[in-house]
Amino acid sequence: MDLAYHNQTLSGTIANKGIAFGRICFLKREKAEQIKKTVDNTNDEIDRFEKARLHAISQLGALYEASLEKLGEQNAVVFQIHQMMLDDPEYISSIHNLIISEKSNAEYAVTTVAHRFEKQFLEMDNDYMRGRAGDVIDVSRRINEILMMHAGKLEHRGLRFSIDGPIILATDDLVPSETVQLDQHTVTGIITSKGSDRSHTAIFARTMGIPTIVCIGSQLKEEYEGLYAIVDANAGNVIICPDDEIICKYREIKRTDDVQSSHLEDYRGKATLTRSGAQIRLYANSGSLADLDLIKASDAEGIGLFRSEYIYMQAQDYPTEEEQFKIYRDVLKGMDNKKVIIRTLDIGADKTAEYFMLKPEENPAMGVRAIRLCLNNRALFKTQLRALYRASLYGNLSVMIPMVTSVEEVVECKSIIEEAKAELSSQGLGYKQGVEFGVMIETPAAALISDELAQHVDFFSIGTNDLTQFTLACDRQNAELGKYLNPYHHGVIRLIEMTVRNGHAAGIWVGICGELASDEKFLGKLIQIGVDEMSVVPSSILSLRAKIATLG
Repeated sequence: MDLAYHNQTLSGTIANKGIAFGRICFLKREKAEQIKKTVDNTNDEIDRFEKARLHAISQLGALYEASLEKLGEQNAVVFQIHQMMLDDPEYISSIHNLIISEKSNAEYAVTTVAHRFEKQFLEMDNDYMRGRAGDVIDVSRRINEILMMHAGKLEHRGLRFSIDGPIILATDDLVPSETVQLDQHTVTGIITSKGSDRSHTAIFARTMGIPTIVCIGSQLKEEYEGLYAIVDANAGNVIICPDDEIICKYREIKRTDDVQSSHLEDYRGKATLTRSGAQIRLYANSGSLADLDLIKASDAEGIGLFRSEYIYMQAQDYPTEEEQFKIYRDVLKGMDNKKVIIRTLDIGADKTAEYFMLKPEENPAMGVRAIRLCLNNRALFKTQLRALYRASLYGNLSVMIPMVTSVEEVVECKSIIEEAKAELSSQGLGYKQGVEFGVMIETPAAALISDELAQHVDFFSIGTNDLTQFTLACDRQNAELGKYLNPYHHGVIRLIEMTVRNGHAAGIWVGICGELASDEKFLGKLIQIGVDEMSVVPSSILSLRAKIATLG
């Protein structure tokens, strides 16, 4: 034990709960050759770059396939986005032009262009595009490491640790391609100086079950390298050089947590019931067909939120009716007649696809997105609706509209649905009668007129993430506003209570599908409010079912 750091405690933001033990090990990254060198043959240098670029695309394809099993398609899709970035004509031509105009080595050209693109992305108003800044650095680093491998200056690309496991991995932040490479048996915990609890690192860590604390800041110093530590990601603390008493205390906490986890299997196959016998429907969130195995293994009672926008984000062009139909059909068939609530296209703000060619907006979160985009593009919307209703024959489908703010929007949506159904009938294409139709309550306006909206729909699903950011005027993508983004704010809670009360008064059920649904500290309040359904990440299903059994 180093007495200079005895029982020293660092604090940060919880990204994934749990207790971890190990020696602190800072991530070592190979630095690409950034010194500019003059080359004699620019054609040969462009050829070096092109071979490395194609090698990188191949690596990312393999990484995507490997990540499907580990992370699910909703998370693995980031590696497809990276492949598309490496095929971007502007990125490629910028590197070619720099090599030719300055007769520079490929490594220097890649690094220079990467930082140029990074600066451009960071200066954009669109949160989604700002998020691409880290991606362009990640893919460019990958190319440079391949260039170094081809030149014999690097044996292999991958994470390097100077300490044998178990380790607490420490770094400024992790990019997606690094996080997915982690071995949970070696890396027992993650601590970062930057990042956020909504970053790729946090999402991947939750999926992989690694206790993680982010945003530790300047407290995280490289002088801690090799020191034994405990990550208490239940409280957001890292304890450096703990004494024997503290180690024993935390080992007992971890043993208790592990025992509780093993008891969760007792709730598999059971209904989700409160202590008084009230039933809650516990569904899973999903982003793709590839999530089905994970959802079934989680024992979810259905899918409460299928994010259809990921179909569009993974496509090179607008997906056809037939392409969408096959995906929706397979999801419905795969869920064995359990309820599947598919949210219609929610493109815009932090989610986009290049072929949509959306105009830059000062405030995209409040711009042309979701149902506004669909109503402005009726043909696009109708194509999706036709695919959905055709697929309804294969399972228990419900259709849900995002970002509603008025009764007029709902009436117009229902009118387009009737048009789509009439077209299908005239073409001899079948669909199921009585498909449930609902709306998401994500804006204060929708909550405030929920009594009116309830007259036109079969259910409400409260999206607490957007409802919180719009109610509190806090951009949830802005890490600096984290302390203001309070989902327990009385204003948010009152809007949830109002929505549930108005829904029940009209005889419709009300669910919740934002992060608040999986917040165990808030479960009691949700049950007291009278929420009928909760949709959460699959990994939370059994633990929430067990918790609900102790409440109400």
